[in-house]
Amino acid sequence: MVYLWILLAISFAVSSLGWIYFIYFFSIGYGLAISALSVATAVMFHDVITLPVALLCCVLFIYGIRLALYLFLREKKSATYKHILYQPENTVKKPVFVMFMIWISCALLYVGQISPATFYLYNIAEGASVNSLWAWIGAVVAAAGVVIEMVADAQKSAAKKINARRFVDKGLYRIVRCPNYFGEVLMWTGSFVICFGACCTPGQWVIASLGYIGIVYVMFSGARRLELRQNETYGQDPEFQAYIRKTPLILPFVPIYSVARHTWLKG
Repeated sequence: MVYLWILLAISFAVSSLGWIYFIYFFSIGYGLAISALSVATAVMFHDVITLPVALLCCVLFIYGIRLALYLFLREKKSATYKHILYQPENTVKKPVFVMFMIWISCALLYVGQISPATFYLYNIAEGASVNSLWAWIGAVVAAAGVVIEMVADAQKSAAKKINARRFVDKGLYRIVRCPNYFGEVLMWTGSFVICFGACCTPGQWVIASLGYIGIVYVMFSGARRLELRQNETYGQDPEFQAYIRKTPLILPFVPIYSVARHTWLKG
């Protein structure tokens, strides 16, 4: 279990950016923590790492670095995003106890998210007969998720340059309203399915499952916040109303069109 303590220490160290501004626990600190944890996993188990798990670690590293850089530049360049980021409720100083609880929760979640690849390699080192097919499936699905997320962000940026005041319904946004969130869910689904071939113990399954469920909850919570903001901004636009009635919120072809009323998703 020493390897988990090492990962947790790294997660705490990197996500501590949130002490500068608490949103960074979930944004820039999140991206950098995932990158750092993927590198740490590859380094700790370099003598047993397999090609598909190495690919997955590379995918997660690229994802984390790209996310942190994207959010940093967006904060610096986008007045709209900066306004959302520094809303009054976000800038109110949080009690130290609350900050510690957020920090602890984030650090644990990030370790849980990265844990499938870690468990796969640890179990190899312990002599387990793992199934590489699941590792390949997971790595490919995770890579597809990152590509979808990158394309969605690029399409949104391009659309906003043409008309900053209009909602985006082109490209991937024709299929799903939050394709970037869908891409991230797909990426972590790919990471999680590695467990099916990793000979995981019950304890390992619990940690990996909590990490996966946690990040899926975060994605749906983020989609809910976006839905509420868009309803406030575009709610009177007939085109927008027609768009949201026929376009799923976060999962393509799954008829979930709104989660606004689900207050349990409030993050």
